[in-house]
Amino acid sequence: MDFTAIDFETANYKRHSICQIGLVRVENGHIVKEIDILVRPPDNYYLTRFTNEIHGIGSNDTAHSPNFEAVWEILRPFIEDQNVVAHNAVFDVGCLKHTLAFYDLAIPKFVSHCTYRIYKMGLAAACKENGIELHHHHNALADAKACAQLFLKTF
Repeated sequence: MDFTAIDFETANYKRHSICQIGLVRVENGHIVKEIDILVRPPDNYYLTRFTNEIHGIGSNDTAHSPNFEAVWEILRPFIEDQNVVAHNAVFDVGCLKHTLAFYDLAIPKFVSHCTYRIYKMGLAAACKENGIELHHHHNALADAKACAQLFLKTF
């Protein structure tokens, strides 16, 4: 199966505050594309202590980054009419939909899959149990890559 694994890190509690995007495209069981983009969230507003504890990204890191609207055309072909996989898809798909709505962009059709629902445990635990290296948990690209590898194990 071909699919796109995604992961988003957010700047604060608002789902539309995406600050990092990790995207991994898998075709015929092989990773063919990886995208790692820092994104300037609206007003570049961070809950500094909270976000530094989770992912370490702050307003200085994204001050000169593009906003989500500017990178959407790069991402859209990997999501629109695709199988989209996330670990805790409720969060990541929610972030995508809230952010698209915030920027008044159309929400494309796609089929979502959730490795959290499949494995019934957190990403780090699922990776450890399945022999998958998770290099830097809460880095969007590392998490998306781990999610892709977990999903591949289901075939």
